[in-house]
Amino acid sequence: MEQIGMFPLFYFPEIGSAWIMGITGTIHILASHTSVGAALLFAFLAHKAYKEDRPELYSYMKKYGMFLLIFSYVIGSITGPGIWYTATAASPRGISALIHNFVWVWATEWVFFLFEVIGVFALVYFIEKIDRKTHLKLTYAFALASVGTLFLIIGIISFMMWPGNDAFYQTGSVSDAFFGINTFPHLFLRLGFMIMMSGVIGLIITSALKQEELRLELTKKMGVISIIGGFLTLVSFMWYITTLPENAKTLLDIYLPQIINTRIILIVLFSIYFAVAIFKPNFINKAVSITMLFVIGIIGLWPGEKLRESIRKPYVVGQYVYSNQVMGRDVPGKNIKNEVDIIAKHGLLNVNVWIPKRLKTITPENKLEVGELLTKIACSNCHSLELNGKFRPLLPKFKGQDKDMIKSFMKYTLAQGAIAYMPKINLPDKEFDAMATWIESQNNKEK
Repeated sequence: MEQIGMFPLFYFPEIGSAWIMGITGTIHILASHTSVGAALLFAFLAHKAYKEDRPELYSYMKKYGMFLLIFSYVIGSITGPGIWYTATAASPRGISALIHNFVWVWATEWVFFLFEVIGVFALVYFIEKIDRKTHLKLTYAFALASVGTLFLIIGIISFMMWPGNDAFYQTGSVSDAFFGINTFPHLFLRLGFMIMMSGVIGLIITSALKQEELRLELTKKMGVISIIGGFLTLVSFMWYITTLPENAKTLLDIYLPQIINTRIILIVLFSIYFAVAIFKPNFINKAVSITMLFVIGIIGLWPGEKLRESIRKPYVVGQYVYSNQVMGRDVPGKNIKNEVDIIAKHGLLNVNVWIPKRLKTITPENKLEVGELLTKIACSNCHSLELNGKFRPLLPKFKGQDKDMIKSFMKYTLAQGAIAYMPKINLPDKEFDAMATWIESQNNKEK
């Protein structure tokens, strides 16, 4: 009998496994995006300080650099491995697919990142300790390393959405995987946001400066930088959504009405904030600037990352690894076979080596336990499974339905792949019956 390369199940109660990765990732992105934008900002400030003989700008760079070391490189370096840990637990076959496609790209990115980490320490430490021309070259190198890191990571992340062409599936080539149709729109989208973030953080640093004239000058500059970054983000997002696969566009149409008002409010709010920084810099103080950082993180970044993760469904990688870790299509270039039909033929209980032997055969005694396990394997990467689940709770979707109704939905909707944003889950009748029985039993607990 054929076996499929599943991994042991990881499930985080009430929240769901994927959301742990999402929360960790959002914190990491806030820190890492600031670092790349700041690297470009440092190059700009160092150039200005050198060409115009402005030693006071070095003092500002040092303050900014110390903040960057803690905010971006300490927090970022902690949450970066955190993403690896949570992603490996929540989506091991997704991570495996990325490693098999991009192992040398990732290795190259780590070299760039190592240069970044050393570079930011050197950049801050050597301010006014080496000649300014050498320091300027160091800031240029730091900026190039940061952008290089961004470019390499974006190619990988963009592939997670889709390669954008059928060539990859036939060749398995890293270049076909990396240079998808949404790689460059995604790159400029991230770059714009990073530039904006460098200005947002810059406004926090400038608000603490004691030199009034310098504070006002830099507040205006940070406002201009932020508004340029924001404009690039907005334009790139409009470009980006034109390059999405059809399932992502379907989901975007569903989610967009829910978030459009928030997005508009956010754009207006930050446009006003940046305009105030440019034209009324005295109004920008530490309390306001720190508050706006939290606003952009909580109202801007988290929903944005949540949306990006959501519209990839039903896949987690390359339009071939389903969110429940099943391979959803043939990829001849990687010797990957579609596993949906294998599962339909033999049953998930039989082809998954991690199912305990006592649960391989469904009996009246173990039916509920098997149903719970199958539901976790099939659904928990996207849904929480408790009655009080926090993110995309599954049980309320079947509230008021009996076992037969639930089973019918599974057999005639899920098994047919009729919902564009849900994996095709085609199980034998007995396994669907066990899942439906367990879901019904959980909903009955509420009565």
